[in-house]
Amino acid sequence: MNIPFYKYENGREEHSNVSDVLDGEDTNQVEELQEEFASYVGAKYALSTSHGTSALHLAMLALDLKRGDKVLCSVNAYPNVPEVVRHFDAEPVFIDIDANSYNINLDLLEAYLEDNQTKKLKAVIVTHMAGNPVDLERLYSIAKIYHVKIVEDACDALGATYKGKKIGSTGADITCFSFSSHLRQNVCNGGMLVTNDSEIIQRAKLLHNHGILRDEDSLEYIYEVVDIGNDYSMSQLNAAYIRAQVKSQDKNIIRQKAIAKMYNEALESVAHITIPDTTNEEHPFSLYIIKVDKNRDSFAVELKNAQIHAGLHYIPLHLLAYYKTKYSLRVNDFPIALRAYQQVLSLPLYPSMSDAEVKYVCEKIKKIAKTRV
Repeated sequence: MNIPFYKYENGREEHSNVSDVLDGEDTNQVEELQEEFASYVGAKYALSTSHGTSALHLAMLALDLKRGDKVLCSVNAYPNVPEVVRHFDAEPVFIDIDANSYNINLDLLEAYLEDNQTKKLKAVIVTHMAGNPVDLERLYSIAKIYHVKIVEDACDALGATYKGKKIGSTGADITCFSFSSHLRQNVCNGGMLVTNDSEIIQRAKLLHNHGILRDEDSLEYIYEVVDIGNDYSMSQLNAAYIRAQVKSQDKNIIRQKAIAKMYNEALESVAHITIPDTTNEEHPFSLYIIKVDKNRDSFAVELKNAQIHAGLHYIPLHLLAYYKTKYSLRVNDFPIALRAYQQVLSLPLYPSMSDAEVKYVCEKIKKIAKTRV
């Protein structure tokens, strides 16, 4: 049995939508997706992008990030988060994590803001690990006190909720989604920038296509450039496929939670394994992250030998050569993230995963765990 880390979903509606594009049907799939997505998450505005990273980059443009500005983010995030900040010659500032959720530690975030009040502090990018949201009520309160913008990186939080509201409608200045996030590669690429702020969406739309303005009453090839933007456009084919994916997301989350429950019950008492914190009933389990208390990498190798492919979310940013060198960071500067990194392992989890495959993974984990010394 070969169990990949992730398997993309592919149903009748995906085929139908893509066929409509190839057959030249008169439907603007991108515009339809944007309208449906805004309605799905409960936001006023949604703007599609070529991928999740471009949504984050466009968010920085929309916030008018400039050289020397500072943006806070979790040290436990994918490299695209600080990368989009560095593209503006601005400075990412890393904050350690919560030991249980692996999300940004709000106590440490608030302490940093209290001790470093400056007009250069522009925003906080918050990554919802495994789709499990941070305490957003507290986060928004902190943001108001210290006058910083909140950008939520919801790459694994599509369809996730916080106190009954979908991520994207809870109060962030901007929320960015990815339809092909790290290690969960889809057959298509795409991202989405979501906001309730009319000024932000106007600026984002302008910069979405090279800062070009067109007069609707003029010929199509007449245009003016009024700012420096980029090309963040999503293709019609990608939009067609993603539309079907979004429609099935709530159903997919139900299945993800069911798989997570099976993992929980099977692995709860296994020696050397710590299962995720399950106290949040709204956790969508886009990822299922365990801790292996000894020799995590050798554990992953043994899983791979059993044809079970695992993931890692993430290598802390301060351990990566560019950021370590650029900001003179030391290994022990973020002890909680460092400790988690040495132990965490993401298990296969996707909606089409069968009960038999889940059982196979659990059996192999139990067998391998017995060899830990």
